[in-house]
Amino acid sequence: MKYYIRTFGCQMNVNDSEKMAGILQSLGYKPAEDWSEADVILVNTCSVREKPDQKVLSALGEFKKVKKNNPSAVIGVCGCLAQRAGYEILQKAPFIDMVFGTTNIHNLPKLLQQAKLGNKAIEILEEIDENENLLNQYPTVRENKYTAYVTVIRGCDKKCTYCIVPYTRGKERSRRIGDILREVQFLVEDGVKEVHLIGQNVTAYGKDLGDVKFWELLVAVANVKGVERIRFTTGHPKDLDEDTIKAMADIPQVCEALHLPIQAGSDRILKAMDRGYTQRDYLQKIELLKKYIPDIALSTDIIVGFPGETYDDYLETVRVLKEVRYDQVFAFKYSPRPGTPAALLTSIAPEEKASRWLSDLINMQKEITFENNLKYQDRVVEVLFEEKKEDGQLVGRTRTNKLVYSYGRDNLLGELVEVKINTVNRFSMEGIILEA
Repeated sequence: MKYYIRTFGCQMNVNDSEKMAGILQSLGYKPAEDWSEADVILVNTCSVREKPDQKVLSALGEFKKVKKNNPSAVIGVCGCLAQRAGYEILQKAPFIDMVFGTTNIHNLPKLLQQAKLGNKAIEILEEIDENENLLNQYPTVRENKYTAYVTVIRGCDKKCTYCIVPYTRGKERSRRIGDILREVQFLVEDGVKEVHLIGQNVTAYGKDLGDVKFWELLVAVANVKGVERIRFTTGHPKDLDEDTIKAMADIPQVCEALHLPIQAGSDRILKAMDRGYTQRDYLQKIELLKKYIPDIALSTDIIVGFPGETYDDYLETVRVLKEVRYDQVFAFKYSPRPGTPAALLTSIAPEEKASRWLSDLINMQKEITFENNLKYQDRVVEVLFEEKKEDGQLVGRTRTNKLVYSYGRDNLLGELVEVKINTVNRFSMEGIILEA
């Protein structure tokens, strides 16, 4: 029996899919090389923007074909879109056998059994499943042997007016430090060198556990023998405090890279988004980061064309872009999400105008990224090689999350290696491995 999982969305969805793969393998299933030979197909969905919604329905239309050759094949939909609109998806694609939400992934064995008996297995919980931590008892099946995601907090208590996540993932629930450390220890013993702590709002970690701080978690993970690198995503600017920034600077394993979403540069739009900070507040956090970690590489999220946004508002975002000089920007046109406060607003920027703003912003960022990369020319950097391409090239990342290609021995995979950069491209670099 074989399974195939298609994942849309963020690192949390990727980690959820890794857990589902672990569940299926514990049930005796093997991964299928192609979906057409699978006995179980799971589509793990995202609902942050409209485009992923459309991709899911398109994928389901294709996966339906598996039932022609294998009528007993089970097709399931899970994740954020399933949590928000599971019954609606079932109406549009009645051939689906299984639908479940974001907090009951641990019930996959039971749901799969129901589906195989010919029943519609549907479980979309309005409340958070108090047994969701049972998911942690299953193994995680990772494609990357040397870096691993570790979920430390689920859900989000922020109420950004454009965001569907609090409705699909629920309130913030932090995992106990002991449980996290046991998972990290297991990963290290399995060969993992880089641990990536993830959550919808990872810097809010511990608020629901009493007097536990996120920086304390960073220290605890760093003290696990064998952890060589630590990253974390995604934090909210409001929850990033000076103690955390100091810890980032002081802990050798914490990489000099941070994703800190601003979403918009205009105070008026930030207030309409209910982000809880001003442009000045955000830039003060950036100033602190650069003070303690001068070589830090920064990335961000930006929404263009939010309801009510004017050209002057857009120029405030451009101002932040030029001042911070991000290494990477994930920019998108505003996409109304059903059920969010912003979806009720009607003054959305015309499609053509928003598209032009987005295009201009992306082009500006391309130049900034390239200029930032040029600073690496002829520098020696530490690279963790994670993959080997068919042409023999090794692929890895610097501590600042720059993609590096080089040629070297296979036994350098999973190793931290010094590389001298000799070619700088817009989105990657090439270098020569320095060996003793």
